[in-house]
Order: sequence, then structure tokens, then C-alpha cells
Amino acid sequence: MEQVTRKTIIGDILDFDRETGKFFLEIGMHCLGCPSARGESIEEACAVHGTDADELVEKINEYLAEKDA
Repeated sequence: MEQVTRKTIIGDILDFDRETGKFFLEIGMHCLGCPSARGESIEEACAVHGTDADELVEKINEYLAEKDA
């Protein structure tokens, strides 16, 4: 996966690296197995859950960059 953005679909991120699920769980997104959640973008899900999409994107990208290093 190149770079996660606000528009990246949650299911695509989880398919690429299941360990990223912890970042969604940390902010209260406990419905990761739900078909609609897997099809939502980070931006859409964060709007529903009242969380900062940019902060989540940054955490996920940092994690993936460290893992590739």
C-alpha cells in the first residue's frame, strides 16, 4: 500500500495489514467486520464516530512506514 489517505477504504487497509485494526479500535470503531464499515473511507468513518481523520491517517502511515523500515 502506497500511502493511506482520508479517502482510503477501511477494508483495503485491513486487507493490506490486519494489525492496523488496533488504530480503529483505539478510537471506538469496533464494527470493523461489518460490511458497511469495510466499505467506508477513513473520512466517512471518522465523521460518524466524531474523531479526527487526519490524526488516524497519520498514525496508520507512521505504523506502516516503521514496519517497512
